[in-house]
Amino acid sequence: MALRSASTQLLGRAGLLPAAVCNAFHRCMSTSDKFSVEVLPFKAHRIEPPNNVVETSIDELVGMYELMYKMRRMEIAADMMYKAKLIRGFCHLYDGQEAVMTGIEAALTKEDAVITSYRDHCQHLSRGGTVKEVMAELMGKRDGASKGLGGSMHMYNRQANFYGGNGIVGAQIPLGAGLAFALKYQKKPNVAIAMYGDGAANQGQKYEALNMAGLWNLPVIFVCENNHYGMGTAEWRAAKSSTFYTRGDYIPGLKVDGMDVLAVKKSMEFAKAYALEHGPIIMEMDTYRYHGHSMSDPGSTYRTRDEISTMRQERDPVERVRKLLLAKGYDAAAIKAMEKSVKKEVDTAVEESKAAAIPPNEWLWRNVYVAPANMDMRTVEGTYVQPTYDPTYSS
Repeated sequence: MALRSASTQLLGRAGLLPAAVCNAFHRCMSTSDKFSVEVLPFKAHRIEPPNNVVETSIDELVGMYELMYKMRRMEIAADMMYKAKLIRGFCHLYDGQEAVMTGIEAALTKEDAVITSYRDHCQHLSRGGTVKEVMAELMGKRDGASKGLGGSMHMYNRQANFYGGNGIVGAQIPLGAGLAFALKYQKKPNVAIAMYGDGAANQGQKYEALNMAGLWNLPVIFVCENNHYGMGTAEWRAAKSSTFYTRGDYIPGLKVDGMDVLAVKKSMEFAKAYALEHGPIIMEMDTYRYHGHSMSDPGSTYRTRDEISTMRQERDPVERVRKLLLAKGYDAAAIKAMEKSVKKEVDTAVEESKAAAIPPNEWLWRNVYVAPANMDMRTVEGTYVQPTYDPTYSS
């Protein structure tokens, strides 16, 4: 207990200690021992914010770092495969925003529901999906998360209560409220997470969903991932008020440093407890994307390269956790070994996805109807086929 108390006193906001002090101090610490880190204070609307001291451990930080590093490497691989024309169509990458979903996941169980926008690759990974499922889906292969039928914007994992990416801007927000309604109706002690970007924050359907969620005290957490650019439009040019955590009016909100995974974790633990007892809450995650809006956007016509470089150097969410681990005395060689293992996993997933088969034609008319008896579907050639129902895609 005295050890933990001393640790709390020694760690500052950055969570860093001089290496010599750190190594001497932590020789007797177990990787499961808890210690405290101070994060940036939360800004609040119509609610008393939680304190800004977060409890964590080396074990938790290692898990967070591995997941975030895997997200980063996977998205870099997707960039390369897109440029090689092995991935076609829309492709929205998440690098820079990894702390948001990793921190959210740290406060949830797989019984909680998550739904998001078209920037959804890393949500699938955090919900228990594999890199291969993402890469195969991006390449349109049958081994993909959605059997190669959905593509980049439509990852999905029903078993882990991940209700996918949604291609229509803001469409997932009322669906998230609906998921929360179902959880409350079924008397489950869980919440729904409805994620959207600052570009969707002015959508009318969002305010309809907020109103219904407020009326019925639904256990939903509305998460605005504010990366400051809706496509190529800066937030201040698109929104009269860009303090998105206050835009729920009667719905309370918090603004969080979305580049700090521990701040996200702390705020989401608070939000989950609040939502289960009182109803909806809005979380604005102050984050940043390194790539453009999508792979068709170079990302440098509406912002400077210096801005992007500064964010990478000063606020990178993956490097922040790496530095904290090293400052707590974690073995640098172990981090290198982990990174090497993740790179190998991503490279293997890419190669296996390249070699995987495309979906058979008959999958195009499978599962359109739950009970397709005596129904025909017209093909583009003018012929007719009878749809089938097999949610396992076993044949």
